[in-house]
Amino acid sequence: MSRTGASEPCVGQTLCQPAVAAKMSGEMDKPLISRRLVDSDGSLAEAPSEAPRVGILGSGDFARSLATRLVGSGVSVVVGSRNPKRTVGLFPAAAQVTFQAEAVGAPEVIFVAVFREHYSSLCGLSDQLAGKILVDVSNPTEREHLQHRESNAEYLASLFPTCTVVKAFNVISAWTLQAGPRDGNRQVPICSDQPEAKRTVSELAHTMGFTPVDMGSLASAREVEAMPLRLLPSWKVPTVLALGIFIFFYVYNFIRDVLQPYVQEGKNKFYKLPLSVVNTTLPCVAYVLLSLVYLPGVLAATLQLWHGTKYRRFPDWLDHWLQHRKQIGLLSFFCASLHAVYSVCLPVRYSYRYDLVNLAIKQVLANKSHLWVEENVWRMEIYLSLGVLALGMLSLLAVTSLPSIANSLNWREFSFVQSTLGFVALALSTLHTLTYGWTRAFEESRYKFYLPPTFTLTLLVPCVVILAKGLFLLPCVSRRLSRIRRGWEKDSAVKFTLPMDHSLAQKTSHV
Repeated sequence: MSRTGASEPCVGQTLCQPAVAAKMSGEMDKPLISRRLVDSDGSLAEAPSEAPRVGILGSGDFARSLATRLVGSGVSVVVGSRNPKRTVGLFPAAAQVTFQAEAVGAPEVIFVAVFREHYSSLCGLSDQLAGKILVDVSNPTEREHLQHRESNAEYLASLFPTCTVVKAFNVISAWTLQAGPRDGNRQVPICSDQPEAKRTVSELAHTMGFTPVDMGSLASAREVEAMPLRLLPSWKVPTVLALGIFIFFYVYNFIRDVLQPYVQEGKNKFYKLPLSVVNTTLPCVAYVLLSLVYLPGVLAATLQLWHGTKYRRFPDWLDHWLQHRKQIGLLSFFCASLHAVYSVCLPVRYSYRYDLVNLAIKQVLANKSHLWVEENVWRMEIYLSLGVLALGMLSLLAVTSLPSIANSLNWREFSFVQSTLGFVALALSTLHTLTYGWTRAFEESRYKFYLPPTFTLTLLVPCVVILAKGLFLLPCVSRRLSRIRRGWEKDSAVKFTLPMDHSLAQKTSHV
């Protein structure tokens, strides 16, 4: 969907639609697209004369969505278009659509919803725009961002020195404007050299249901314009980490399950590469990633205990690690979900069917009428049950990490789910892994090419985390950590005492 519609000034006879407005409910989360707003039937009540009035230059997708949101917020809108007759039916009935030269006359705030290459075509309106606030909503492409040293907003300011240019609303999509701010990002970065102009645009953003964020002077416009160009910046490191762990375990499982039988026994098991080896690798990745979510918290608590204060800054690598825990946890849930789906597909394979038939034939040839190993039956039942419980806990963690769900929880509820239930998920995953391994770690035949079973490698980090968490629960360690997190310092001369009720200290120790 195009961000703006290209427009250029044209002078001619005014063609406008009578200014009308609907009686809005005031619920900002309610979608504004409706036949009543889109159809220009003139059936809506006339807008009150005291309603704020803004102008929009452009008639593209973003301009139409912007006009819809402004009208729904009780703002009087006048749209400047090169061809009003053709575009009048695309805008809400309450919006006045006219030629550009006449659209910029009355409003003090003008939204410039045109592309950068069309800015120069607006120079014919410089006299009418003198002294007005121009809100630049455009976004450059990646190539344009690298090509031009100055931002679109700074370029617009150089073309109209008598105007005050404000950069805003460029990070808001047309869909968010139409569907309401609760269905998208609510924050609107705003920057300008004039504080009064920023205040005016901020009030307008508040009226539309968004949250303005002051980004400083217009020199910050280049940074603001780079925001929509970033592709999941907080996911790069976790994704690379997950991919690296996956490659390691995939190669490790390939050597053990495919290459070793081929080299030492002459068996061709390369058919396992697309599904079986992948399914063996995914739980390893999910398990290790889940432990890496809680390992930085253990390291942070250890550093606080070592230094005897919470006011000493963590190392940069640990600080970044703590900030990426959410993404690492979601990737763990993703790998665990794929493992569950892959596991369901295993019985569908022809190789599984052939193995099952061969096993039945061997049983017949061996004259065995009943094949039942009680230990294996119980182990598999417990193993699957623990796996389902662990996946259910991971699902709960993933759901509560969504902003819409997290915002509905208070701090204690969110901390209980993410910390306590998260640790329970790690413990269940550990039991799931141990039940899978059972006695295999002690069987010599399991060490192929002298390599230990894969599950033994995955247990290293989680067991360290669980052991450290257990140590932190000891009264001597837990009490000291609670005092530190409440502001106590080892080398401080200030005496500090905890409340008599130790449970109360635990509840308020998350600082």
